[in-house]
Amino acid sequence: MGINFPYSCPECGKELRYQGLCWHCKAEQARREVMAWTPEQIQEKLDVLVQNVEHLEENVWDKEFQNLLHCHGICSPELARAALEKKIYYPAELYYRAPEEVRDGLIQALLGAESAMEASRLMSCLAMQGDDRSLEILQELEKHPRPWREKLYADPSIYAQTGGWTFDQRGTRRQLNFDTCYPLIKGDRKRDTAAQIFHLREDHCPACGGRLVDILSLDGRDERLKFLGLDGVVTATCCPSCVPWEEPAYSRFTLDGGSEAVLPYRYGSEYDPDDGGYEEYAANCFVLGEESVPVFYGAEFDDTCTVGGFPFWIQDAQYYPCPDCGKSMKYLAQIKWEALDFMEGILYIEICPDCQVISMHHQQT
Repeated sequence: MGINFPYSCPECGKELRYQGLCWHCKAEQARREVMAWTPEQIQEKLDVLVQNVEHLEENVWDKEFQNLLHCHGICSPELARAALEKKIYYPAELYYRAPEEVRDGLIQALLGAESAMEASRLMSCLAMQGDDRSLEILQELEKHPRPWREKLYADPSIYAQTGGWTFDQRGTRRQLNFDTCYPLIKGDRKRDTAAQIFHLREDHCPACGGRLVDILSLDGRDERLKFLGLDGVVTATCCPSCVPWEEPAYSRFTLDGGSEAVLPYRYGSEYDPDDGGYEEYAANCFVLGEESVPVFYGAEFDDTCTVGGFPFWIQDAQYYPCPDCGKSMKYLAQIKWEALDFMEGILYIEICPDCQVISMHHQQT
């Protein structure tokens, strides 16, 4: 017997247990308000934030910083300088592509650090600054670790992933994210096919018996997706019931849109999935946004699905090696399951374009 919900969202019509907007529409409304800030409002908020940078970890100031960064792409040299002066090393995004003199201040602080916690934060800050000198310092610390390294769980090359890149033993940089970001928004899927989410397939998962889906298809020939450097259609295929348990799941694609899941899964679902609701998920209205957004846009809002830019890591940054060439795969997109009302958490999709391999893995609280 189904549950009768007494209310519905006035914006989208979703059935609710309470009166008012659903969580998704409420988040959209708040985001639209922030996106509507005028240049004068943005500058005023930035000036106040610079003056109060030592209070950044307090909720009100942290929220202002996140809004400036994620909605407006504000990476302010003045704010980075003020944060360095006050020895504020969190959040690391304060130092995204910071000026050289700020970078040098971070390096000096890192080389003089005695505690593992401070060193950990400073390495993340350098990762966000991300230039060649930052790479040199992190590589040097990986070759010749300081005493605090024994108290950390990861090498500097892993901390570099915070900034969307890493390096090998020779110091060769590998970029792990794209410098362009597009949101997936509500629209007409029949008119705009550049990005498609949750397309049902006819084949089934041998682990649980449920239907496989093309969880994401991207047409790299579309002008908006040219930044991917892929002259064709890239498709990621998985079993949505098993993929949260598989670390990671893989699929292989061809640029004509073809895709096959790499099966069988090692850690598939242990129950028969009820995929009767898959038709509803497949009827979602998400399409590629018309305009690009700041690279950190998808790293803040828990209702947004994005292509490119930085993801919203619920836990730590996690880039898997390609099963063919062994290189770290590049973050491609994220699908927030709650946007589809499917489940909690986020599906992260990564790509090795050279080997035409996709990886998919799940994180949640």
